[in-house]
Amino acid sequence: MTQEVAATSQIVMGTPFWIATAIFLLAYGLIVTEKIHKTIVAIFGASLMIVLRIVTQEDAFHSMELGIDWNVIFLLVSMMIIINIMKPTGVFEYIAIKSAKVAKGEPFKIMAIFSAVTAFLSAFLDNVTTVLLIAPVTLLICQDLELDVVPFLITEALASNIGGTATLIGDPPNIMIASKAQLDFMAFVYNLAPVIIVVLIAYIISLKFIFGKKMHVKEELRQKIMAMNENDAIKDPVLLKKSLVVLAITIGGFVTHGMLHFQPATIALFGAGLLLLISGTKEPHHILAEAEWGTLFFFIGLFIIIGGVVKVGLIKWMSIKVLEVTQGNLLGTSMIVMWFSAFASAFIDNIPYVATMNPLIIDMAKQLWPNLSGIQLLHHPDLMPMWWSLALGACLGGNGTAIGASANVIVVGMAEKMGSPISFKKFMLYGMPLMIESVIICTAYVWLRYYVLKI
Repeated sequence: MTQEVAATSQIVMGTPFWIATAIFLLAYGLIVTEKIHKTIVAIFGASLMIVLRIVTQEDAFHSMELGIDWNVIFLLVSMMIIINIMKPTGVFEYIAIKSAKVAKGEPFKIMAIFSAVTAFLSAFLDNVTTVLLIAPVTLLICQDLELDVVPFLITEALASNIGGTATLIGDPPNIMIASKAQLDFMAFVYNLAPVIIVVLIAYIISLKFIFGKKMHVKEELRQKIMAMNENDAIKDPVLLKKSLVVLAITIGGFVTHGMLHFQPATIALFGAGLLLLISGTKEPHHILAEAEWGTLFFFIGLFIIIGGVVKVGLIKWMSIKVLEVTQGNLLGTSMIVMWFSAFASAFIDNIPYVATMNPLIIDMAKQLWPNLSGIQLLHHPDLMPMWWSLALGACLGGNGTAIGASANVIVVGMAEKMGSPISFKKFMLYGMPLMIESVIICTAYVWLRYYVLKI
């Protein structure tokens, strides 16, 4: 292995290597410190990679290995369109009010049910969208019950990240892993959903110990919640029916896309196009304008930056170093990937982190099985636990701090606007222990399922 590292170093550590590495590290530093908006950093960093000829325009726009992952971009934008059409129907407000009534206005039951609902919705919708839709109704219910809304907002943000881990479309890191590893929707459900159910149950039990005895409301306030009519929240029943039918078709397509031989992006694009067609929208401009274009261009720039460091050999060099540390022990490598991913994602955005780790894992696989390629390499039985460890660590790690996941940032911003600011320390006080608890559960799961039972 040492000779291989030396040979690799001689090949790649020229001027392009150091230029690409400098752009990569500087971009990461600016993204982490948030001195400049991350989308601006990503786009400028990507343009530097092309202008300085680290990657060609052909590489950036058309190469599957080095360029923009259009599967990720079109899956994200298509789901954004579907949700933007559904928003005005009032379905999410209906779900929240109905949940509060099922809880009979009891504070902890409301928190537990809202957490479960948020987790479930986040498995199929964008985390940020779920939080943005549930949070305003949460505020309304907390005001009626005269409760502090902050614990509810924090627990919903954490629940959204837990639920989003369960499926291919639930969290952007999973979308990126699925595209690079060529994994289908049911592979994520089969491998991640079982442990996420356990994590969610443990999470809600933990919330009981943290908040269960602190929240009490007067009987007359509970009755006020019970008097709410959830049906009043539905603003457009016809559009709601159309939206639910298209969403069901789309999710059905995700479940069967492996058999249909379509990429998830194709399924999502069909769903978005169909809903635009039948929704009665005369001018789609406002629906398209509400898509999170800043996030999409952040992805685009990031893919090109990562392509640059892959091309010059930095990722290959890093992968050899990781294998040197673990001495090729696959269980040890999986555990390092999971725990390092969890703590790294707690402090830096998990999207650029996963964008870096995807080619790193692929390159590690090439070092371990040099005679394999394509699906045989990506789906090697001994490599699969690493993909699931990366997904679990990166998605759940976001719960550690207020900046670990986009949903957390949104919740902190909303709380500040409401006049109840959440400090970094306060969020971390709740988030970090719950994040560590979830990763411990996942560690036991990965070890037991893939290295003991081997199923």
